[in-house]
Amino acid sequence: MLTGRHFAMLVFVALCCHEVCAESSVPIPMTESQKLGAVFLDNLSIPSPGEVFAAMNSKSHPNWVTLISSATAPVTSDRMQLALVVGVLAANGYIEVEARDGQQVKNTGREMISVAKALSVSEHLMGRGNSLMEFAENEAWDSLADELEATENEVKNTMVERNDRDLVTLTSAAAWLRGLDAATAIVLETPNLDGISVITQPELARNLAAQLNTLPARMKKSVLVSKLKLTLEEVALLLETMGSTPETQRPNIQRIHVASAALVKEILASTGAKTTPAGRATPNPVRTGASNIASPKP
Repeated sequence: MLTGRHFAMLVFVALCCHEVCAESSVPIPMTESQKLGAVFLDNLSIPSPGEVFAAMNSKSHPNWVTLISSATAPVTSDRMQLALVVGVLAANGYIEVEARDGQQVKNTGREMISVAKALSVSEHLMGRGNSLMEFAENEAWDSLADELEATENEVKNTMVERNDRDLVTLTSAAAWLRGLDAATAIVLETPNLDGISVITQPELARNLAAQLNTLPARMKKSVLVSKLKLTLEEVALLLETMGSTPETQRPNIQRIHVASAALVKEILASTGAKTTPAGRATPNPVRTGASNIASPKP
């Protein structure tokens, strides 16, 4: 079971590297000093979807197959939205690992390739993609999880080196939101709200919202970032006021599920090409389809 933090980031680049860097050499392991340095890149420790889902497995018996989403990367050149998309797609990737759906893991990886190219980070994380795709092909789930975890700090370092540390915050928050979306769906399927303790973390939701509030002003003006902050604050309030019995808790959990699912859908919505508030040069907008995503194998 994968227990590394911020699955969002590690799935994203690890899978996308397969087609971007198919001819690259075997990955060079990070040194111990690099690993230790990367651990503290985040100001806030956020549980990864992997950790949330592992806890859900211990509380109930989720039907992970029903939670798989065939979401695709949206058409956009907004780097902030792309960072949020990374988190959502990566959380989807972990659901697919839980569901043991190797083909869908590869499909999600292909979607992430487009995002990697648009964010210009893929070329710095070469080598691990081939082994990851092979693990998915051979259904070597434990090896796949280990390789994903090994990639985490390498991904974070690359983002920070490119002065995109704030994007890591967005990606992590979006991954947690998608994890919350899936976890609340699992809880609502049970008569007694099994697993509700896993998601009853109002302080985490508030801390995430506060972390978003520390972003640069240009980023906080983003409609999606603003909505994410408001949604996290709403989640915190609902978790704090839902009572102690399934009868009083269910309505609030349902509202959390609806709110998180709606924002996830909006994050994945295409906006078309546009100038980013950051004023940075942005590659062509991410577009799905045969032009940049390889067709899945039958």
